[in-house]
Amino acid sequence: MWKSPNGSIRNILGGTVFREPIICKNIPRLVPGWTQPITIGRHAFGDQYRATDFVITKPGKFKMVFTPADGSKGNEWEVFDFLSGGCGLGMYNTDESITGFAHSCFQYAINKRWPLYMSTKNTILKYYDGRFKDIFQEIFEE
Repeated sequence: MWKSPNGSIRNILGGTVFREPIICKNIPRLVPGWTQPITIGRHAFGDQYRATDFVITKPGKFKMVFTPADGSKGNEWEVFDFLSGGCGLGMYNTDESITGFAHSCFQYAINKRWPLYMSTKNTILKYYDGRFKDIFQEIFEE
């Protein structure tokens, strides 16, 4: 299967994509009460863009393994015990990429003189989205 050309471009750009509305005075807004534009910044590196997904065709255990490069003891997580077929997904991100995304977002907000709001689902993905929240907070406090 071919890789997504949009995903390839996003990876070259470091994964940060901003979506800013085009506002025309003679075109009515979809939500008339909104007087200021809302821009969405997306982190489009790693995550589902570089995930490994697969189909499971029989009963068995789905595990994830991390093997440290320094040879120290790794970790293994049992994700799910399949009783029949299904599908699986493994995805990742890097502190370097998340930090770059955070800097891009803060710089964009500073340049536009707009407030910056960061939204995650760290109540569900405590460690994954929590890492984004923690890195944004560290950079904000610098």
